[in-house]
Amino acid sequence: MDSKPLVAIIMGSDTDLDVMNEAARALELFGVPYEIDVSSAHRSPARTSEFSRNAASRGIRVIIAGAGGAAHLAGVIAAETILPVIAVPIAATTLGGLDALLAMVQMPAGIPVATVAIGKPGATNAGILATQILATSDHELTKKLLAYKQKLAHGVEEKSRRLQEGRAK
Repeated sequence: MDSKPLVAIIMGSDTDLDVMNEAARALELFGVPYEIDVSSAHRSPARTSEFSRNAASRGIRVIIAGAGGAAHLAGVIAAETILPVIAVPIAATTLGGLDALLAMVQMPAGIPVATVAIGKPGATNAGILATQILATSDHELTKKLLAYKQKLAHGVEEKSRRLQEGRAK
């Protein structure tokens, strides 16, 4: 793969960076080039619209959008692009991210947004899901994902073995 970004990670505020860095780490694990930026559906709607309309022509193939609270970022982006959009709900209010999750999964018919779990686990899964989307047309990514799944399975087997050995004593 070349270094031209294929995935855009965008967040509504720089306070979301701690969570969204997990998506970046997942992409790095598979060698997927990405860009990362801040844009707000509410505070910078023109910037968000321009990003959405121009992402595909810049070579972006998947967008990961993280936001908390009203969490309109992913939906606003999805309304202006045909690229796959993956939403990461962030716990930014006293509702613990449930508000963001509900906002993200309640998209109207015709504006799909894939939504993952709240917070860091969701951001990790967003990076992996973006990689899986790209792997549908990239054999090398497919091999990396298969190896990753095998590593996960071996990890479970190892934990089971240690547990059983500990109980046998």
